[in-house]
Amino acid sequence: MTTPTPPVRDPETRGLRLVTVLLSLTVVSGLIDAVSYLGLGRVFTANMTGNVVVLGFAAAGAPGFSVPHTAASLVCFLLGAVTGGRVAARHGSGSRRRWARLTLAAEAVLVGAGAAVAFAWPDAAGTRYALIALTAYAMGLRNATVRRLGVPDLTTTVLTMTLTGLAAESRLGDGTGHRSPRRTASVLAMAGGACLGAWLVLHHGLGVPLLLAALVSGAMAVVASGRE
Repeated sequence: MTTPTPPVRDPETRGLRLVTVLLSLTVVSGLIDAVSYLGLGRVFTANMTGNVVVLGFAAAGAPGFSVPHTAASLVCFLLGAVTGGRVAARHGSGSRRRWARLTLAAEAVLVGAGAAVAFAWPDAAGTRYALIALTAYAMGLRNATVRRLGVPDLTTTVLTMTLTGLAAESRLGDGTGHRSPRRTASVLAMAGGACLGAWLVLHHGLGVPLLLAALVSGAMAVVASGRE
């Protein structure tokens, strides 16, 4: 009598679903934008929609905003996105799990390097630009990956369309409530990350929230699966 062969588990299913991973990364985005906006001179390094608006403010001479800081963030974000696009072109047709983990590991290293800089040289002249460059590049890399993964309503860095869908498909809208729990969770994750990040910046400086962000990204790199 032949013993039946047990089914082979698909490696792509091992680990946390991408929905959970991306919600965790949305918290990280809140942490990083709290660091950048509150600690690096009113510049965003995760939310580029806000950054473009801030650049307009700075260009018009509004007090408290910096064209060089904001431009540096935009350029580094775009360079990260270019890198993410190249990685996606090379690995996107293969294992989704391996590709996502590779990108998240790179994000963790970049943000962790930012934390090390913040701890080692908190008052150095170049620290602000170093943190802007490292975090913006990491967010560009991640955004290119998340865009290619294409998980609906979980961009991890912007909420405009998420909020639009939440309202438009609510009981007061078309009444479908399509993906409302996911959208609500995304909004809460961003707000929670921003609140925690702001508290940490105000009470513990820039290194601690960046270290926390790096640890979360690193953990997601270890446990992410390739399934939505």
